[in-house]
Amino acid sequence: MIVELECLATPPGTEANRYAHIEAAIAVIQESGLHYEVSPLGTTVEGEPDVIWPLMRRVHESCLEAGANSLVTVVKVYQARPEYQMTMDGLTGKFRA
Repeated sequence: MIVELECLATPPGTEANRYAHIEAAIAVIQESGLHYEVSPLGTTVEGEPDVIWPLMRRVHESCLEAGANSLVTVVKVYQARPEYQMTMDGLTGKFRA
């Protein structure tokens, strides 16, 4: 399964760290040990569905726990039967320098 998460926290951070609440979400993904890529508009992560579904909730809630007043998380999910499953590298590898 591949998911892309975009956390739209209000506010996105604090005076000391403009994106602290978003960085808390990214830290949850980093700590998961799964393959991921941070991009300017979201983070993509790849793994087994039984790991990804609860991870998405933890990522979402981490922004609120970090101090955001409110939050909208936009989620895109890709999943296929095993014989059709693609990977992040397989989908985008040819576009990397």
